[in-house]
Amino acid sequence: MNANPHTGPTNVLGGPLLPCCFDPVTGFFRDGYCRVGPGDVGVHAICAIMTEEFLLFSKKMGNDLITPRPEYQFPGLKPGDRWCVCASRWKEAYDAGCAPKVILEATHIAALEFVSLEELQRFAVTE
Repeated sequence: MNANPHTGPTNVLGGPLLPCCFDPVTGFFRDGYCRVGPGDVGVHAICAIMTEEFLLFSKKMGNDLITPRPEYQFPGLKPGDRWCVCASRWKEAYDAGCAPKVILEATHIAALEFVSLEELQRFAVTE
């Protein structure tokens, strides 16, 4: 077995974690990456492309991603935006039939604790 030459975070495909979005700046650490780490109890690991259906589902489930929150430098999201979403919320949306598309190369390997690679691959888009 070959050792992985990169030393940073790993994506679900086993390669280096690529950025998800810098406009708006996403990620639990607000660095553009779906990195996980201390304090990230939601495991914001999945780089998803927002859809109206998912945004409304998330709001209904108690996480309003639509309304701007300037006090948190959060502009509010709209369809087409990329955002690091909680792996468990994506799985809930998947089970409810409204999961958004994902970018596998920008989705942290920790997502696989909540969803299978096959589930993610069904919703994958290529960069």
